[in-house]
Amino acid sequence: MKNNKLNHEGEESLQNGLFKKEIDRRTFLEGTTKIAGMALGLTLVNSLNSLPVSAASSSSVFHSLGNKPDLVFPVISDVHITKYSNGYTLKKFINTLEQLNEVVPKQDAFVVVGDLTDYGGASEYDYFMSAYNVRKQPEAVSMFSAGNHDFWNGLSTADAQKRFLDKTGMESIYYHKIIKGYHFIILSDEDGRNDGTYSVKQIEWLGEQLRIANDDDPKKSIFVFHHHPIKGTIYGSEWGFTENRDLFYDTLKEYPQVISFSGHTHYPLDDPRIIHQKDFTSIGTSTGAYMWLDSGRIQGEVPEGAHALNQALIVEVYNNKVIIKRRDIHNDDWTGEPFEISYPANKHNFKYTEDRDKKAPFFTNDAMLSIVNEKTTATGLTIMFSQAKDNLLVHDYKVVARNIETNEVAKEFLAFSEFYKDPVPNPLTLQIFELKPNTTYEIELHALDAYGNVSNNSLKVLGKTLDGVVLKK
Repeated sequence: MKNNKLNHEGEESLQNGLFKKEIDRRTFLEGTTKIAGMALGLTLVNSLNSLPVSAASSSSVFHSLGNKPDLVFPVISDVHITKYSNGYTLKKFINTLEQLNEVVPKQDAFVVVGDLTDYGGASEYDYFMSAYNVRKQPEAVSMFSAGNHDFWNGLSTADAQKRFLDKTGMESIYYHKIIKGYHFIILSDEDGRNDGTYSVKQIEWLGEQLRIANDDDPKKSIFVFHHHPIKGTIYGSEWGFTENRDLFYDTLKEYPQVISFSGHTHYPLDDPRIIHQKDFTSIGTSTGAYMWLDSGRIQGEVPEGAHALNQALIVEVYNNKVIIKRRDIHNDDWTGEPFEISYPANKHNFKYTEDRDKKAPFFTNDAMLSIVNEKTTATGLTIMFSQAKDNLLVHDYKVVARNIETNEVAKEFLAFSEFYKDPVPNPLTLQIFELKPNTTYEIELHALDAYGNVSNNSLKVLGKTLDGVVLKK
């Protein structure tokens, strides 16, 4: 119980640390204008002043209590090196390598989980390897997996695989290495299908390697790497593979000590669902190229600023635990609390389960929601509001605009909290379009966390669109 309490407090400190920019009430009100004399009798909630300025990367969290790990290795994916030597992805890759060398000066391995290139071109591989070879640590074992983009070069499947092996120096499309007594099993996509291909042959080979690793030492973690995630596991696994999915999953589920790393989704590491535990541990590896997100939010699946994202994992292995740290390369800082997995592995003690969070986000007592007067138009309103709080992460807001005169819902949508930005914007500004001119609307706002829990309280404000003629196209 004591450990659970400590873990919970750590998660709360993470959410507090996300909001690095804060404003006071006067500054907030100066940026907005409320409709005079139209009080709704509501309790405004979520104080900006209640959000302490604390960086999530406090040094005490990230130095692993002074103990020296048995094994340390970074994991990255989806680098997408383009054929242009001055391409932004190459520059980001170089920055990644140099920053990881600074924060992890003694690496035992370096893993890239697929999509090294954008189209599997010879020059793309050359740029990748040239940047990597001059910055790799000589003691680190290089392990690369092939992703679907690495096949998009117009070659036959066999020739595309051969190019991958020739250019990277990997021994096979899938292989097994032992580093300092720990087992690394690397799998690869077998062709360029966007939804991924892992054949029965490859999965049966995986099963054999898992048995070997388990027989060697059942108390140690086993690291498995594959480009596409397994559907129904981590955040973004809706983009996982379908063919042979159950065979793949059932092969891993016999070994709770497995930690499975996947790429492909480009989903950010900030969301707590990026790690998933049920029968074993799965974790996503984000991207070194550009971010992708859930559909159905007004910011879109590739929101503004998505190309800035660049993230990595750093894995520290001890005799009784594995610590996985999340690194914002683009921000030269850590994001979130490290994940800690205890060993010997016991699935009944897993804490990063899909039902681990039942607490709803909430707005505290003096939060603010206002209409941004200077951005009001005949068909649109802009709202500014204090971000809600949550024990893990506020992921979305549900916005409902209701016509006061007819009581009909005129607009309803989901919007990201923009948790993926550094710093997370607080207050957050959202636009509401496709409204009627000269009409008063009640805007109501609920917060949702990463696990779909909805806030019990809400923010409300009245806003009126401008009078005017709307030109039809």
